[in-house]
Amino acid sequence: MNLLKIYFLKINLAQILRPIIAVFIGLILGLSLTLFAGENPWRVFLVLMQSGFGSFYDFGMVLSYSAPLILTGLSVAFAYHCGLFNIGAEGQLTMGALGTAVFCALVPLPSFIAPVAAMFIAGMSGGIWGFFAGYLKAKRGAHEVITTIMLNFIAAGIASFVAVYVLKDPNSQNPQTVPILPQYVLHSFPFFQGAPLTSSLFLSIFASLVFYFFLYKTPKGFEIRAVGENINSSYTSGIHVQKIQILSMFISGVFSGLVGVGEVLGRSYSFKLDFSPGYGFTGIAVAFLAKGNPIGIIFSGLLFGLLTKGSGDLEIFSSKITSDLSLILQGMIILIVSSDGLWDLLKFKKKGLSA
Repeated sequence: MNLLKIYFLKINLAQILRPIIAVFIGLILGLSLTLFAGENPWRVFLVLMQSGFGSFYDFGMVLSYSAPLILTGLSVAFAYHCGLFNIGAEGQLTMGALGTAVFCALVPLPSFIAPVAAMFIAGMSGGIWGFFAGYLKAKRGAHEVITTIMLNFIAAGIASFVAVYVLKDPNSQNPQTVPILPQYVLHSFPFFQGAPLTSSLFLSIFASLVFYFFLYKTPKGFEIRAVGENINSSYTSGIHVQKIQILSMFISGVFSGLVGVGEVLGRSYSFKLDFSPGYGFTGIAVAFLAKGNPIGIIFSGLLFGLLTKGSGDLEIFSSKITSDLSLILQGMIILIVSSDGLWDLLKFKKKGLSA
C-alpha cells in the first residue's frame, strides 16, 4: 500500500512539475530571442517582473487581465473534455458582453440583485451562442471548429450593428452602447490604486471550482468525460451523446460569456467594439498549458496575464522590443509544453530498444 501511495505521488508530482519546467524553458528560449534585436534578455525579464509586481497598481492590472483569460481557458477546456474543440470563445464572450450591456442599460433593477442578474444574462448570452455550435455538431454533424469560427464573425457583426445603429451612445464618438445604469456598476478595489480590478476576479476563480466539481463529482460530468474519452463506448453504454455535446458547448459558452461581467460592469460600463484583445483565442493557450485542469487554468491565466501586462510596458522601456514579444513567449511556452508527448514517446522507444 505504501508503495502504491509513493507511485501515485510520483505521478502527481510529474504532472505538476512538467508544465512548470516547460514554462521556465519557454521563457528562457523566448527571452533569448531578444538578443537578435540587440536587447539584453535579463533586462527584458526584469522589465516584465517590474511591470507585473512593481506596485499594487501593476499587480492589480495583471489580475484584471488574468480574470477573462481564466474564464476563456475554462471555456476551451470544458469543451475539450467532451472531445470538442471550442474556437468560438471570442464570439461567445462578445455576445456575453453585448447582452450584459443591453440588459444593464435598459432594465432597472434593485441594486442588491442587479449584479447577479447581469451575471445570469452574461452567462446565458454566451451559453446560447455556444449552444448553436453544439446543436449543429450534434444534429447536423457540422464540425465545431468551422461553426465556432463562423459564429465568431456573426457575433462581431451583430455587436457592430447594435453598438453603431441600435443603442449607440450619442455622447461618444467611439462605437459603443449607452452606459449601463448605476446600480449595475462593480467598483474596483481601492487597494490596487486605480487598477480596474473588481469582484469579477473572484467570479473567475469560483467558476474554476464549479468546473471541477461539476466535471469530476457529478453524473453529468462523468458522461461528458466519457464521451470525450471514447464516443463509441459512450453510445453502447446508453449515454445520449448528442445531448451531452450540446450541453458541453452550452456550458463552454457560459464560461466565455461571463467575461462580459468584468468588462461591462467593472471596466468600460458599456459595450465597446473590439474591447477584447483576443481573450478568446489566448484562452486556447491558457487551457492547453494547464492541460485542461481547472485549477491549473487559474495559474496559467495568471501567467498569461503577467505576459500581457509586462509586454505592453516593454515598448516604454525599450526601443527595440514591442508588445509582440508576449506572443513569442506564449508560443515558446506552448511549444515546449506540447513537446511533453515527444519525451514520452522517446522514453517509450528507448525502453523498447533496451528490451
